[in-house]
Amino acid sequence: MNSEVLTVREATLGVLRSFGVDRVFGNPGSTELAFLGDWPNDIDYVLGLQEGCVVGMADGYAQATGRPSFVNLHSAAGLGHALGNLFTAFRNKTPMVVTAGQQARSLLRMRPYLFAEDAEQFPKPYVKWSAEPARPEDVPAAIAQAFLTAMQHPRGPTFVSVPSDDWARPASAVPLRRIATEFAPDPAAVDQLAAAIGAAKRPAFVVGPQVDRSGSVNDMVAVAERAKAAVWASPMSSRSSFPERHPQFAGFLPAAPAAFARALRGADLVVVVGAPVFTFHVEGQCDLLEDGTPVWQITDDPTEAASAAVGDTIISTLPKALGALLSVLPDVAHRDVPAARPRLAVPAASSPIPPAYALSRLSELMPQDAIVVEEAPSHRPAIQQFMPMRGADSFYTMASGGLGYSLPASVGVALARPGHRIVCLIGDGSAMYCIQAIWTAAQRKLPITFVVMNNSGYGAMRAFSRIMQAHRPPGIELPGLDFVALATGLGCPGRRVTEVEDLDRILGEALASNGPSLVDIAVDAAVSDLFAAAPRQ
Repeated sequence: MNSEVLTVREATLGVLRSFGVDRVFGNPGSTELAFLGDWPNDIDYVLGLQEGCVVGMADGYAQATGRPSFVNLHSAAGLGHALGNLFTAFRNKTPMVVTAGQQARSLLRMRPYLFAEDAEQFPKPYVKWSAEPARPEDVPAAIAQAFLTAMQHPRGPTFVSVPSDDWARPASAVPLRRIATEFAPDPAAVDQLAAAIGAAKRPAFVVGPQVDRSGSVNDMVAVAERAKAAVWASPMSSRSSFPERHPQFAGFLPAAPAAFARALRGADLVVVVGAPVFTFHVEGQCDLLEDGTPVWQITDDPTEAASAAVGDTIISTLPKALGALLSVLPDVAHRDVPAARPRLAVPAASSPIPPAYALSRLSELMPQDAIVVEEAPSHRPAIQQFMPMRGADSFYTMASGGLGYSLPASVGVALARPGHRIVCLIGDGSAMYCIQAIWTAAQRKLPITFVVMNNSGYGAMRAFSRIMQAHRPPGIELPGLDFVALATGLGCPGRRVTEVEDLDRILGEALASNGPSLVDIAVDAAVSDLFAAAPRQ
């Protein structure tokens, strides 16, 4: 038994090293200084200028590495600032350990300045586990438990509140533990699903973000090709879980029930892999939930399994489930491979610049191994048509619908993927939620091209106001934002594009830059149909 007496801080740093933590994402305050003093050289401290940025950066880093990230926030107010992106991390199923400072234990009874009341309850229910240890010596073990919990499927963020005077107290080293987190499916259920796929005439697969998060895109392609099934992206998917140029890729399912059902009309079996059944954003009737079409789901999340409206579910981690399914799929030589989805013609160059044209040019100009981190909701239909993603590790966005994730997440992805060009594709409204993250990119000279699709307003709200027949609502127009000035003030060069003939040159220069750069593209503000689907013809 290790009897070495350490400080809580020393024991905690040992915990971080044991879980492979090479970076800590933080924004410091007085209640964290005892932890941050004499910072070790082997752990990089990544500074964000606002706590929402910090959590977004840590989220992107954890998503891209597949390892848990570690976040250090400042007391109750700092955690409060971060809650929007903590909610996104929860919906993204991001393995993340968040700590926040608490006032000294000797002061807690008197409700001091910076005091977090009932600290462990503050981030709930958007963390998997939360604690403020009863004793200082319990802090390192609590942080170890937070790591182990965050990495169990379904993965997600955890939280530990640490009083500021705990760090110097004595503690013991935490024993190194590992938990094997992969678990296999019920073989009988896999056989039943394989038989259903073999018997179907027109099966449709719906792939969700967990496929890419699990590193299972190649397995998913192998299963789809063996089954000769049409493959759709699940509604509001936050990752690219199937190569979008693959001839069996059918398109993107809308988050509107009626349009969703129309897209899958004709399928006599629906198999959902790594996604809920189903994610909708607006009300309506979904005939698929009522017409008796067989639906199967494969997920590692028991809550998703229980909340599904219809169908049978296999609970398993996806590498285990897809491997098992591939091994028992019957031959379907009698079945034709589905026809490739139709491609829309790219709009002609014109002024004002059509968003679809700008996106098609960006797709052509960016390197083939570039990684897109996106938060331009009003342009997503055009992104899906004119910027096909290659599948694994090519695309990241938020699963929550809450803005402010993708700009800082692009910093985290860039730190995790050195040597790759990162394209942060973002709307003008979205960019203003965590614009401070550009400073971190500039300080670290990260190869990020920030592309602002600037339609001078909240384009998604324009679309929703039309759908919901809300006439002339306030708060949608955003005049007077100067993104070039904002970027320059944060240390990042920027250019604005207003003429279509300048687009290729300015984008090309930005994509070739050694460090970060910003391109602000003035695009046509015409409203898109956010819930359109492109079913096979």
